[in-house]
Amino acid sequence: MMKIKLLLYVLLFVFTVYSCAKQNEAISIRYQNFDTEWKFYYGDLTDASAIAMDDSRWKPLDLPHDWSVEFPFTKEKGSIATGQTVGGTGWYRKKFILQPVQEGKILQLYFEGAYMETEVWLNGRKVDEHPYGYTSFFCDITPYCNPAGKENIIAVKVSNEGKNSRWYSGSGIYRHVWLVTTDRLHLDTWGVFITTPSVREEKATICVAADVINETNKTESAELFIQIKDRSNILVNEQIVQLTELKAGERFAVIRDFELAKPLLWSVDSPVLYTAVVSIKTENQIRDEIVTSFGIRSISFDAGKGFLLNGKSLKLKGGCVHHDNGLLGAASIDRAEWKKAELLKANGFNAVRCAHNPPAEKFLEACDQLGLLVIDEAFDQWQKMKNPEDYHRFFDDRHEKDLTSMVCRDRNHPSVIMWSIGNEIQERADSSGVEIAKKLKAIIRQYDATRPVTAAINEFWDNPPLKWKDSERAFSSLDVCGYNYMWREYENDLQLFPDRIIYGSESTAMERVVNWDLVEKHPSVIGDFIWTAIDYLGESGIGHALDVKNGDPEPPMFLDWPWFNAWCGDIDICGNKKPQSLLRDVLWNGSKITMAVQKPLPESYHAEISYWGWPEEYPEWNWKGNENKPLQVNVYTRYPIVRLYLNGLLTDEKPVSKYSATFSVNYFPGELRAVGVESGKEMENVILRTTGAPVKIRLTPDRLRINNSRNDLSYIRIELVDEEGQTVPDADCQVRISVSGQGEIAASGNASATDMESFRSLTPKTFRGKALAIIRPIGKQGRITFKATAEELPETSVEIKIQ
Repeated sequence: MMKIKLLLYVLLFVFTVYSCAKQNEAISIRYQNFDTEWKFYYGDLTDASAIAMDDSRWKPLDLPHDWSVEFPFTKEKGSIATGQTVGGTGWYRKKFILQPVQEGKILQLYFEGAYMETEVWLNGRKVDEHPYGYTSFFCDITPYCNPAGKENIIAVKVSNEGKNSRWYSGSGIYRHVWLVTTDRLHLDTWGVFITTPSVREEKATICVAADVINETNKTESAELFIQIKDRSNILVNEQIVQLTELKAGERFAVIRDFELAKPLLWSVDSPVLYTAVVSIKTENQIRDEIVTSFGIRSISFDAGKGFLLNGKSLKLKGGCVHHDNGLLGAASIDRAEWKKAELLKANGFNAVRCAHNPPAEKFLEACDQLGLLVIDEAFDQWQKMKNPEDYHRFFDDRHEKDLTSMVCRDRNHPSVIMWSIGNEIQERADSSGVEIAKKLKAIIRQYDATRPVTAAINEFWDNPPLKWKDSERAFSSLDVCGYNYMWREYENDLQLFPDRIIYGSESTAMERVVNWDLVEKHPSVIGDFIWTAIDYLGESGIGHALDVKNGDPEPPMFLDWPWFNAWCGDIDICGNKKPQSLLRDVLWNGSKITMAVQKPLPESYHAEISYWGWPEEYPEWNWKGNENKPLQVNVYTRYPIVRLYLNGLLTDEKPVSKYSATFSVNYFPGELRAVGVESGKEMENVILRTTGAPVKIRLTPDRLRINNSRNDLSYIRIELVDEEGQTVPDADCQVRISVSGQGEIAASGNASATDMESFRSLTPKTFRGKALAIIRPIGKQGRITFKATAEELPETSVEIKIQ
């Protein structure tokens, strides 16, 4: 008898394990990464979608992929807007076989982003097309797939033709692709929406909404399990909802509230995340499951109190960013998106405006986990064009679908605090634009009523008959008002519209003092967003500072060959702080005192600095050839007085005006020290020292251990250093780099806006003593050895472990 019982227990255990395994298999197959084993052809082919197409000579690659950054810069075909790169048309092909567990399921391809006009074909038949290069989209491939076990061939055509962008867009399938497999009784992938309508320190209410869809051919009954888990994955609340008599073809919305005692609130300083697990079960079988991260937080906007996060006032220390990843181009590798968010956070930003399109999903995930607030922006144009082939051609037919994509995809991110419907829209104050704004706001309200709607409104240089007073029409549908470079109108408008909430949606480094003073002065001016936080490709030379011979004409706003970088960021494309950030650090109280030395001008020359530029100054005391000649030294601080010492001797003491004090100092090598003085007492100081000659190359990876994933990277800073380990800024040279082991050099170069030869080169030249290499695993565990050498400098190496 005991043996029979034991056998029954064993059989029950085996059945339970098998049943759980089958459930886990069904769940895990919902999202299948589709990035690997693609083939690529640059150019257009009439038969590229055909099953019989011979693609044996096509280039094998993994996604994400940006072909524009892979080709050399071209003066003939490139442009200032796109950073001297080319677009064109490309084809991608991939073979795949469905597994038996996918038989009878709903199958979708999910594209996170492809630039620009995309056509999807499967087994020689056209499935769908998507013309907007920045929104994510699904393609239902269920009726086009072959049975399980038989090969399928997907072909994707991506066209980036003509003039369609004002900045570097990149080309191709530059974000991830997924195969999504669901049961025919399933959850809507973007139909789970989590809000926190009541947030207090002692208790919070969490509202979970989920759309259940029955695409079987019969009436179904099921249970919907909703679980709330904390950051340690511990269950803190759950509910079970009975779903009875769901008819075939029916969509059913479930909404349930949960109360949570003493919640851990999400904030910029403590970005705590919870998880909601929503599952459909029938007879103990999980039919579908979606896991969603969310934060418990409240946001509000008030003209008298400003922006409140969890009931506490917070000024937005913001920066605008484009979507590219510097040396990687537009390729949206996960670690690159995280790195971008890390740089912003490390440099004092607490908010980012995604200009001028929805960002990568991984960027938002990083913002959630690091504590960065986000303005999520949809469009750079509506019906009126900015370029002949831009999105205006598709706006009327596609705006609702694309705006819905942005909102439904991103609405569970606690980092997202505003939806922007446009940037510098030409028709913003026309009758047509006013109506469009109302429609766009109404679309957003269908899917999210918890966040305000905004837009970036500029002066009417693009519509000369109109004056700033006409902007009232552009602001009429907005909950929060973005002003591009219009700080001069803040106080006038606040007199006229005392309930208006304002932020600087774009501002320049040269005007950051007056902008931030207004932010600090007025509660209803809630923040300021610098154009830009990080340098980007395209809009070449918009942030230039040039030495111009007296009598020569002024340079244009944008600069042509060999400029390819905008050069207006607080951070360069290699992640280094630029001099313009030194004043920002003081304004935002990140530093007490900073200092930079202005580059001396040649005789008979003057400096021409663009509106988005910054004087050519550096936090350096290496000025060989200028011995005993006066140099301009700029000290930035909130202290009322600054003293300047050279080699231990006091050279001068000056009062501070508008956070800066300017000195003229005859150059001698050694140590330059600026000290803040308050109430007669010397406080914090900043020191610049003359370096020696470079004696070696220093390699500094941002991480010595990375994951065995094509979506991980190690950023290795390359520096020329002297005997004391100081970076040498004035002895740049070419560096030869190489890699061995289980990795590859994904990109390398320097931060210069004009050094095309070093961009993505294996022999980059340093720029002010620095260069960068980005290392990517090839998909095997082990080690990567990175080496660098230069003429008259010994070889240096560093090892990265792949785990």
